[in-house]
Amino acid sequence: MTTAETTAPVQTVKAYLRPIDAQGLAAFAEKGRNNPASRGTNKVHTVMEGQYRSLSQVGQHAPVVVDEPLHLFGQDTAPAPGEIVLSGLGGCLAVGITAVATWKQVKLTKLEVFLEGDIGNPAAWGAGGALQKLPSEMGFQAIRVKVLVEGDAPREVLDEIVRHANFYSPVANSMRNPIPFEISLAD
Repeated sequence: MTTAETTAPVQTVKAYLRPIDAQGLAAFAEKGRNNPASRGTNKVHTVMEGQYRSLSQVGQHAPVVVDEPLHLFGQDTAPAPGEIVLSGLGGCLAVGITAVATWKQVKLTKLEVFLEGDIGNPAAWGAGGALQKLPSEMGFQAIRVKVLVEGDAPREVLDEIVRHANFYSPVANSMRNPIPFEISLAD
């Protein structure tokens, strides 16, 4: 190597995450402004395979497999239902962070969401456990989320993007707020 080669400045190449369609996002946002009461409907069809393993069909995608761990009498072949719920929350937050960053014209280089949830099932799904427990005492009792995000903006801007996305997250708000829920036998 020559002296010039050893003293040449090092170039850092940043790889940005694949961007979303900013114009499409703006049109979707305008549609929401013009019709704030608009709603979509998510549909899932779940079929129990045996023990606690089930397959949920979502559109034309491969089935989402759900199971329980061995200590809960499942086969531990797939994530547990609560883990699937947390993955939905993580996915929704990641989508929101990406959308808000796009809206604010911030390019992201890294986005990872780490989730933990403390969940209780003392009633054993209502199968003879602590049946005196109320619904509010079962299920997730606490959820903790940490976001690792990097991009071409200062930490304060990235923090505001995360807080803004959390505030408007459909899944996070579904978990934070009571929602009408009905269940009945199919015809």
